[in-house]
Amino acid sequence: MEERPETELISIPATPRASTPEILTPSGQRSPRRESAIGTAKSWTPTSFISPRFLSPIGTPMKRVLVNMKGYLEEVGHLTKLNPQDAWLPITESRNGNAHYAAFHNLNAGVGFQALVLPVAFSFLGWSWGIISLIIAYIWQLYTLWILVQLHEAVPGKRYNRYVELAQAAFGERLGVWLALFPTVYLSAGTATALILVGGETMKLFFQIVCGPLCTSNPLTTVEWYLVFTSLCIVLSQLPNLNSIAGLSLVGAVTAITYSTMVWVLSVSQQRPPSISYQPLSMPTVSASVFSVLNALGIIAFAFRGHNLAMEIQATMPSTFKKPAHVPMWRGAKVAYVFIAMCLFPVAIGGYWAYGNLMPSGGMLSALFGFHIHDIPRGLLAITFLLVVFNCLSSFQIYSMPVFDSFEAGYTSRTNRPCSIWVRSGFRVFFGFVSLLIGVALPFLSSLAGLLGGLTLPVTFAYPCFMWVLIKKPIKYSFNWYFNWVLGWLGIAFSLAFSIGGIWSMVNSGLKLKFFKPN
Repeated sequence: MEERPETELISIPATPRASTPEILTPSGQRSPRRESAIGTAKSWTPTSFISPRFLSPIGTPMKRVLVNMKGYLEEVGHLTKLNPQDAWLPITESRNGNAHYAAFHNLNAGVGFQALVLPVAFSFLGWSWGIISLIIAYIWQLYTLWILVQLHEAVPGKRYNRYVELAQAAFGERLGVWLALFPTVYLSAGTATALILVGGETMKLFFQIVCGPLCTSNPLTTVEWYLVFTSLCIVLSQLPNLNSIAGLSLVGAVTAITYSTMVWVLSVSQQRPPSISYQPLSMPTVSASVFSVLNALGIIAFAFRGHNLAMEIQATMPSTFKKPAHVPMWRGAKVAYVFIAMCLFPVAIGGYWAYGNLMPSGGMLSALFGFHIHDIPRGLLAITFLLVVFNCLSSFQIYSMPVFDSFEAGYTSRTNRPCSIWVRSGFRVFFGFVSLLIGVALPFLSSLAGLLGGLTLPVTFAYPCFMWVLIKKPIKYSFNWYFNWVLGWLGIAFSLAFSIGGIWSMVNSGLKLKFFKPN
């Protein structure tokens, strides 16, 4: 029998080249892919040509080589289906993240200035309902975070790198954008603006504490301190991608833990005001009391922000079939939320114990100034405020990154090339000064904790439950199905109620949660 050439024995049928499915970028633009490539990529997998039928006529050595190749391709399979445009965008430009980075980012995003107003909510809710509400909110948001981590790769070979992308997969392309884009952008851009206000005002107070009566020259105004803080934020924002700010997130996490601990320890170590009371603040009418309680619950909801960044943080990690990204992400998130609980619960409980219903609307820092300005050493107060400034600088970077990503996604979609360093820097300078202008025009933005909590509550408490049902499709009328639908609709109802309470509190009661009162 005539021997066949070796090349014929191992000839591989022509297979279509791997192509990335077309997906929507955060700006709503499609990455440019050829239609023919899109159609063939859906049915191709990295190991589709290495089948038992193909391996059967091949000798043992070659078979081992191809089997090993199959295992390797399965291991890197997720990477073969990524959108090439993601390599140009700041969130997905670097994928060398790990559990430590996840812990730093989650902790930096989860603890911030909003924790300092939790005792204000307790002054309207009292001991029992305040603690119960805080515990329920913590457990609820931890469950929805687990859902988001699991849904990041709900479809094999497909990664939802941004919250809006996951919303589009669950609710449809148009409805997903309408439902998720406003609250996520509002959380990112609104928080960045609020951080400029809080950071600038804190820098001003830090200067006053350090300088004291020795300052004879004309001090900077509050708006000028806003400009100083914004300039520092813009300089730090030149770091190219989300993984590159892991060090800043570590600084933000350490400073948040430190100043949260210092604030409540300094408060409980001082003598309590003589007229302190733990009865919830009374309002003149029943409707006023109801709206005040709703606003207080909105403050608690706003304390648990950061879910709009969960998908983005997980997108910075490498993922394979054997080592999916959700494993290190969840490991880091668990560590982060242990520390978040260690920050939020002592601040809320210790602050309310120290000041009761005498807690000023500005929160813990205002209480320290109002009650213990002469009792606490000036050096400790200065360190506390300096830590707040460092934390605000670090938090600005991680909350601004989705906005930077959206800007660059729109640019790369239209030009089909990555942003140059000058274009990237221009986007970040533009965003920083726009946030400054909004903060100067609306200086009360940092006081809308209750309203912000109500408007953005679905991102944390409602949408993930709906996404789980629509993507994972649990058995209809099962416990899992009922549980997530009920939680989701409760989240929507609470969002409406808390938003109404926040608006009423601003308009009718004048209880604006100003962290500081500029001179």
